[in-house]
Amino acid sequence: MTHTERPPRILIVEDEPKIARLVADYLAGSGFEPHHLDHGDAVIPWLEETRQAGEGPALVLLDLMLPGTDGLTLCREIRQRWPALPVIMLTARVEEVDRLLGLELGADDYICKPFSPREVVARVKAVLRRSQLAGEPEPAGSDLVLDEEGWRALADGHDLGLTAVEFQLLKVMMHAPGRIFSRDQLMDHMYRDHRIVSERTVDSHVKKLRRKIAEAWPEREVIRSVYGVGYKYQPEA
Repeated sequence: MTHTERPPRILIVEDEPKIARLVADYLAGSGFEPHHLDHGDAVIPWLEETRQAGEGPALVLLDLMLPGTDGLTLCREIRQRWPALPVIMLTARVEEVDRLLGLELGADDYICKPFSPREVVARVKAVLRRSQLAGEPEPAGSDLVLDEEGWRALADGHDLGLTAVEFQLLKVMMHAPGRIFSRDQLMDHMYRDHRIVSERTVDSHVKKLRRKIAEAWPEREVIRSVYGVGYKYQPEA
């Protein structure tokens, strides 16, 4: 960054002053420009004003529980009006995690309280890195794209023909490249009614998903197994 460039701006929407101050200090120390709002009703007007002026944020850290408009409603409106603006949700309600990553909301990531401010900075950098890569043209033959509205996965434009469970499985792993998911964690995302299924069921779905991807990309393996732990999405060749 040159002396004429402005550091990436991060909007922190958090009604607990101590948490907001701590996160802002760590972000500023990592080269970001934090801006804090403590009321949900102020978020959309601030975004409209700053984006019109060309000074909008690169990412929004959005608390779930806020005075005024709540975080879920705000995330949904941000997604509708500014689809490319990354959003990381902050929540103390673990039971909301599935909704935060669900199709109806589409948060880029979530962080559960209590959290380390260093973790927040790391997640912000990771999400910004992913969003920047998503905006760059990729080499021919390297596109694996999720059509979340159509519940489809496309490899080089070819529909993989995934079932709903296979699509959800791929979506969860693609939203966190490199992260290892245990079979229990994947089951929680695949079966939201919390039905009892065996670990072999997860393995079976992963096997079918791999086979469908291999039909389009026989030379690449993007779903990796980690012995004794689980599975991860690793897009690098």
